[in-house]
Amino acid sequence: MRSEDEQTRALYELSSMIINTLRYPPLPVPFPIPNSTWRRKSEVSPAAFASLFMGISMALMLFGSVIFLVGFILMPWVVGLAAVFYLVEMISSLSNFTCRILFRAASPKSG
Repeated sequence: MRSEDEQTRALYELSSMIINTLRYPPLPVPFPIPNSTWRRKSEVSPAAFASLFMGISMALMLFGSVIFLVGFILMPWVVGLAAVFYLVEMISSLSNFTCRILFRAASPKSG
């Protein structure tokens, strides 16, 4: 039960940090801001910041492995299709070559 509470709390911190980051993007140049204009309501803890980057890295690893698996499965099909096209090209070239030889031998010589 305690681990569920910790997981729920970590998930809550992560989601609140993402929402705060999206709501208030960081400023490109640090300069003093008056309190009346803009104020952050809560400070982000280092654990929440680390959780954000851990979540991002886990998502990238998961999507990267899925893309690698799809590419690994499709690569034999790509190589096979290239081999079929290469074979068709060889047969076509051989057919053109034999037609030129046969028609040249069968044509009457002029001169």
